[in-house]
Amino acid sequence: MSRQITGAVIEELNAPFKLETLEVDDQPKAHEVLVHIVASGICHSDEAVRNGSAGDYAYPGVVGHEGAGIVEKVGSSVTTVKEGDHVILSYDYDGTCRHCLTGHPSSCINWGKLNFAGVRPDGSVAFTREDGSPIHNFFNQSSFTTETLVQERNITVIDKDIDLRKVGPLGCGFVTGSGTVFNGLNPKEGTTIAIVGTGAVGSAALMAAKIKGCSKIICVDIHDSRLEMAKELGATDTINSLNEDWVDKVHEITNGEGVDFAIDTTGISAIMHQAITALASGGHLAPIAVTAKTLEFMPWNEITALQKHVDGVLMGDAIPQIGIQTLIDFWQAGEFPFDKLEKFYTFDQVNEANKASNDGSVIKPVMVIDQDYVPGE
Repeated sequence: MSRQITGAVIEELNAPFKLETLEVDDQPKAHEVLVHIVASGICHSDEAVRNGSAGDYAYPGVVGHEGAGIVEKVGSSVTTVKEGDHVILSYDYDGTCRHCLTGHPSSCINWGKLNFAGVRPDGSVAFTREDGSPIHNFFNQSSFTTETLVQERNITVIDKDIDLRKVGPLGCGFVTGSGTVFNGLNPKEGTTIAIVGTGAVGSAALMAAKIKGCSKIICVDIHDSRLEMAKELGATDTINSLNEDWVDKVHEITNGEGVDFAIDTTGISAIMHQAITALASGGHLAPIAVTAKTLEFMPWNEITALQKHVDGVLMGDAIPQIGIQTLIDFWQAGEFPFDKLEKFYTFDQVNEANKASNDGSVIKPVMVIDQDYVPGE
């Protein structure tokens, strides 16, 4: 059995998103959940799939991985989710490997297969065109749809009084940026941090650094509007790297030492290398952008002799069902005002919203897919 839905399809490399009538399997398998999507954030990783910088992808497909919605059906073995639950969607993991069992599901041995293969765990597709031809998924989620099939572990259940239009981006961009601080780098109170790129991920890292009590939170960008928002969110210093040498400025701000921690969200080779130079001795850099660019350095002179570190942190090393709820708690306490960064679009504005994300004019575009949704109902 299947039902007709609407999905934003990428037909081939660099093709625009196109809304199409698709069919989704209407009978969830044992560990699956059918979710009605209310809204979905647009993340740079969606664009990275569309333009190929995220690596190989099996087009045609539907991306989107910051979905929020309402559960319609659950599979026979699902125990943590029920029909009618309000949920946020994040990444999938197997839950059984040694990394998952020790609290690091983003390091799951099967992470790549589960999230990037474009099919369900059993190899079948969730979506087809009316002629039966396959449409591949993404993050085992594909939230650029009116309904989608996900695995139980993709889901975090939230209170029904929370506005589903706002919270989808907590499933990727915001949990990635904040988790890189909370879990990956874990700065002590009074340490210093530079955040390069103040989009959604960088802004989330900024808010987390403020919560952690960093004494210097230095934000670097080329957009004055984003830097103004960074100040509002808690940046102690901002640098427009179009106007001055940001590494020199970082050293000036830190009395010549450099920062204890740096996060790069640009994925640009030269800037990632500059971030290493901006570190103090013993400092840590987390380059977390989805990029095809490379980072080159001299291991002895630039890393070993100064005891610097380059840390890989995927999805903020967060357990979604814990990390997402933590961010909601901080948000409700006024400490993580992520919704200041959002701008709503309708589903048919998907290409406009994606362009706004890419050109930096909007920090976090969110598509409200169900225009009839009323918060709290």
